[in-house]
Amino acid sequence: MLAWLDEILIPLITSLYEAVGYLGLAVAMAVDASSFPVPSEFILPFAGFLVADPTAIEPLTGGRWELIPAILFATLGSTAGTFGAYAIGAYGGRRLLVRYGRFVRISSDDLDRADRFFARHGGKVVFWSRFVPLLRTAISFPAGIARMPLVPFLLYSTVGALIWNAALIWGGAALGARWEEVQTYLAPFETILLAILLPALVLLGAWRLGLLKRIRERW
Repeated sequence: MLAWLDEILIPLITSLYEAVGYLGLAVAMAVDASSFPVPSEFILPFAGFLVADPTAIEPLTGGRWELIPAILFATLGSTAGTFGAYAIGAYGGRRLLVRYGRFVRISSDDLDRADRFFARHGGKVVFWSRFVPLLRTAISFPAGIARMPLVPFLLYSTVGALIWNAALIWGGAALGARWEEVQTYLAPFETILLAILLPALVLLGAWRLGLLKRIRERW
């Protein structure tokens, strides 16, 4: 993992930021939000390091990297990638489940319950998922399948992404050349959220979709 980061990811994002600056940051975050394995824990703090580096030149403006534009472009990219994953779930995944869901024991009633669940609780789920590893990028697809209303979905996604992006870019700027240590500080926080929120969200979703009742009846 560390070899992949040192040999591939870090040189790649370095080249991207040097070539197109803020746009490169937006593209990297769009890829991250689309569920590809490009960790924002490295993309964002590195941008923060560039903000703190007086020798770093932002190619779009010809001046120094600035904190606010970096946060805004990162959030724009996050929102774009999130929308893409949502659209795939809404139009691709939904069609597949409607047509073939019976083979994996997913009925139209299950989809209806998922729709109601995301209509009532989707905002909270989407917002808090932005701070949880795995769920941060994965939640958009099921939200799309459940056809969560698009405007609230994008609103909660963007607000959550804005907070996350601002925190990591600021952390990278504060640490400067030691920007990679942001992951060290995040690890306990992410572990706690993953241990608490992920099982809670899974159980809540299973209960709302009627899966727990089925399990009890079967056993």
